[in-house]
Amino acid sequence: MERGGALLFSLLALAMSLHIGYLRAAVTLPPEDRPLTRHFYKKLNTCANVEAFVKHQVTLFWNQDKSITAKLFKLLYADCMVNGCDGSILLDGRYAEKNAPQNSGLGERIFEIIDKIKTVLEIRCPGAVSCADILNLAARDAAHLAGAPSYPVFLGRRDGLESNAAWVDYPSPSSSWETVVTYANSKGLDEQDLVTLLGAHTMGRTHCQFIRDRLYNFKSTGKPDPRMKKSLLKDLRQQCPPNTPKGKEDPLVYLNPENGPGYKFTNSYYKRVESYQAVLGVDQQVLWGNHSLVDAYAKYFEQFRREFALSISRMGGLRVLTGKKGEIRRNCRFTNGNNPSIK
Repeated sequence: MERGGALLFSLLALAMSLHIGYLRAAVTLPPEDRPLTRHFYKKLNTCANVEAFVKHQVTLFWNQDKSITAKLFKLLYADCMVNGCDGSILLDGRYAEKNAPQNSGLGERIFEIIDKIKTVLEIRCPGAVSCADILNLAARDAAHLAGAPSYPVFLGRRDGLESNAAWVDYPSPSSSWETVVTYANSKGLDEQDLVTLLGAHTMGRTHCQFIRDRLYNFKSTGKPDPRMKKSLLKDLRQQCPPNTPKGKEDPLVYLNPENGPGYKFTNSYYKRVESYQAVLGVDQQVLWGNHSLVDAYAKYFEQFRREFALSISRMGGLRVLTGKKGEIRRNCRFTNGNNPSIK
């Protein structure tokens, strides 16, 4: 079996109804070094109800602010696609990953949500559940509330012992499709995973700084991206002036204006890509990178939902720490050795 066997049978049930043309990539396994398992904490008898505890907290936060789904997707991506799914994005520090320019849009609120969940679990199951596992469970539960399938999350990750902004090297939103695919491949994901995971942009917002090139100076031409739909160009230029006024924050725009503040998990992202209405440059390039898959997802929402579940599960297994590697942090913002509350 190409990428291991322990997880295949749990994932296979999700994959059986997928179109045969996409079956190969969909059923291969998360490329972690050592397999994670279902109900890890229950089997160890260290925190049998961890999933219920996390789900309850996520539901409380989501009922107050539905944008947390998009933010948790971004947080999970920022963690897993840099140094592996080890919770390093959650660490504080002058040179921490969370402070890298690429992560400037995360905001403090989403870290406070993880803190709250961790506090609850430390009361109920002290020293048992890793921050990396909490992040993966929280992203799954928020995604489900927004309309994604409630896919299985395999557990047993341990937390990393360091965080370094220099590791944050993922491509910019204006990068070429080839650059983005090469980066994903270098981390252990394939092109299908990339096309599928970019579907998370069906919700969320981005800063104008990441799209100004498309609006005003595409490929240094002094003109907008000629393939962008004119009505979208007009709307985005109204929201994003050529320069942010001094002393003002860079404006935010919705990645999918059709969903806007509703933050629903839909396949409208792919429909917009097909009609040249993608906001980010990398999103529009998905059309030329893999048109057949974009077309399939645009037509068949259920296929997109199921394959998204598989790809995000695969991403959650990138370079995980298990066994005696890493640690279980008592506070997600500090390694245990740097935790001021631990003497």
